[in-house]
Amino acid sequence: MSWSTRELAVLAGTTVNTVRHYHRRGLLPQPDRSTNGYKRYGVDHLVRLLQIRRLRDVGVPIAEMEQRDTGVGTSARVLEQIDAELVATIERSRRVRSEIEEMLHHPSTGEVPPGFEELAERLSPRERSLTLIYAQLYDDDAMADVRRMLEAEVDDSTAEFERLPADADEVTRLRLAHELAGPIARALDDYPWITAPQPHLLKDERTTASTWVESVSALYNRAQLDVLERASRLARELEREDEIGGEDAAGEHRGAPVVEAVPEATPIRRRVTQDATGGPGAGRRLLTGSTP
Repeated sequence: MSWSTRELAVLAGTTVNTVRHYHRRGLLPQPDRSTNGYKRYGVDHLVRLLQIRRLRDVGVPIAEMEQRDTGVGTSARVLEQIDAELVATIERSRRVRSEIEEMLHHPSTGEVPPGFEELAERLSPRERSLTLIYAQLYDDDAMADVRRMLEAEVDDSTAEFERLPADADEVTRLRLAHELAGPIARALDDYPWITAPQPHLLKDERTTASTWVESVSALYNRAQLDVLERASRLARELEREDEIGGEDAAGEHRGAPVVEAVPEATPIRRRVTQDATGGPGAGRRLLTGSTP
């Protein structure tokens, strides 16, 4: 019993072109020809072709088969490597399925980076956007700190800051700046890398700084940027007072003259870049964004 090339391909569940390809690669020996010149394949060819297909189905490269004396064998090393890759693929698939299931039940989890899913529904759209951006700028250690900041309860001042309209009056801006200065100062003390983030950057300093400035400027309105700048300045002053040992520094500072208002013509992006930490500061909500 013998088969033509087409018949062999059908039996093996492959194509004529694949059979010819294996011939060219030396994996499948050429068959004898009949008196009329047609190729006639036997059982040994069918078995060899099925062996090749079996190894290809589990991911063994053709180049690896070519290196074996039999032409279709493979080493334990290669199989172990393929097995390890499959284990990793399966684990990734399980993780992806879990994430998809979570997104189906809680769509907002698709708007935050991995590890922040449990917080997604508690965050505002602005905060979810910022976490996605920060995950591209800061390493895992820094993002773990960002998560801890976000896990804190929202205080009244932070909630008011989130709702602050662009036309908020001067008195409200100044009051919020003073109320938020303390939490920002504590965050700077708890997470020193906010003011010296270089070891935690995934991008170069220039890219990180410009990305942060563009993001904050786009996501916060003018009144919020004004409050952010003032609160950040006040927080730094509180830090300096603490450093020189002023036990009542925070209390004394709150009674001190406030930071002047930002004139309408002031380029707020430049000023934010130079002066604001953007720190996890406004309660728990104002995430880290310290410019290097």
